[in-house]
Amino acid sequence: MVPAEKFAHDMAVQFRDYYETLGVSKTATEEEIKSAFRKLARKHHPDVAKDKATAEEKFKQINEAYEVLSDPAKRQKYDQLGADWNQPGGGFQPPPGWRPQRGGGGGGANPFGDGGVEFEFGGTGFSDFFEAFFGGGRGQAGYGGGGFPRGGAAPARGSDVEADIMVTLEEALHGSKRTVSLRRSSDSKVETYQVRIPRGVHEGQRIRLTGQGEAGAGGGKRGDLFLRVRMARHPDFVVEGSDLVHELDLAPWQAVLGAEVQVPTLEGHVRLKIPAGTQSGQRLRLRERGLPNASGNRGDLYVLASVRVPKKLSDAERAIWQQLAQLHGA
Repeated sequence: MVPAEKFAHDMAVQFRDYYETLGVSKTATEEEIKSAFRKLARKHHPDVAKDKATAEEKFKQINEAYEVLSDPAKRQKYDQLGADWNQPGGGFQPPPGWRPQRGGGGGGANPFGDGGVEFEFGGTGFSDFFEAFFGGGRGQAGYGGGGFPRGGAAPARGSDVEADIMVTLEEALHGSKRTVSLRRSSDSKVETYQVRIPRGVHEGQRIRLTGQGEAGAGGGKRGDLFLRVRMARHPDFVVEGSDLVHELDLAPWQAVLGAEVQVPTLEGHVRLKIPAGTQSGQRLRLRERGLPNASGNRGDLYVLASVRVPKKLSDAERAIWQQLAQLHGA
């Protein structure tokens, strides 16, 4: 096991308290975490907030926290990590078999000293803490050829470098340009790149910057820099390929009698007719209101009906429900 002192030295990043970010307790349920995220994400979404710059940073922090706490495996790992991992005194003691998530290509360098070079990124939307423990890593890379060539050996190509980049649904819909910075721990030099987020980009897709990875050895070519797309969570939509899903709460009488309601899309609210007799779990489709696919065609937006039964009834309301029950022979 790696000594705690060396781990703390190599992992000199600021701890993120994701529970505090979402304003929930460590014992919060999945539903409480989801509800807190939606409330905060709607409040700080850059499209609606007055202070765009502040809102964008806050939105990223909220997204990062939800990315971890909404995933049972990531949340368990995060809880094992603990907030005192780099505090003076005891330091962090990794749980048995626990290792940080490291990125990088080529030789898959050991993060604790086998000749690899560590990279740190800015502008990807994820913090160093997330990259180190839950993402593609802070660009950890080793030489794909197993080190420097000796005695006239053929030049070795440098390793590829990989990190995650958070992309909003709005960016996936329209495309965008982002400034991403990269710092190499070997020389502390900061390099800045303009990265084009293509329209229709999807979860897991890698954006390649040719020749911007680790330097080769013995005159070998540089590796490439890959930014792996992670779609930012949205308070109103869930992504299913090129389709979007929006959960719509309906009152029982709306589902029974039908109604006209406003539903959100990535381009503003639209009116949707709810047919009489709509069942909970039924999907209503809005064509071509989703995300673009590889061919440029847009997916659909599905509105998922969720009939909400009132938890508390007044005496008058209870009497009406009892009349309905009698009409149906109950």
